[in-house]
Amino acid sequence: MTTSQTNLYHLTIREASALLKSGQLSPVELTQSFLDRIEATDDRLHSFIIVLKEQALDEARLAEAEIRRGDYKGPLHGIPFALKDLYDTAGITTTSGSKVDIDRVPTEDATTTARLKAAGGILLGKLAMHEFALG
Repeated sequence: MTTSQTNLYHLTIREASALLKSGQLSPVELTQSFLDRIEATDDRLHSFIIVLKEQALDEARLAEAEIRRGDYKGPLHGIPFALKDLYDTAGITTTSGSKVDIDRVPTEDATTTARLKAAGGILLGKLAMHEFALG
């Protein structure tokens, strides 16, 4: 790998994608870098309402295996991302930032969520937001 692991979260998607495709960077390393950054900063930023650490690492290991065997899905394959809590995520609470929906667990992914996952993106978690995106 050519990039210092402590700075991986500064890579652009284009840079990270090229490193992932060439094998110079693993999706697990990149995902762990983001998870470490979230852990180090989110206590004061309060950006995430949920971090999906184990799920993200499982998805990263799967992406790594796919890329190694030549099943590269494109520029988002192995790239970590987060979603505002407005996007439905199957099996994961989606509140839209409201206490009214605190127990709402969708059975299907939103189209955006499904497309990002199908492209090989790695969901890190759900982001805090104004209630019903009305802020």
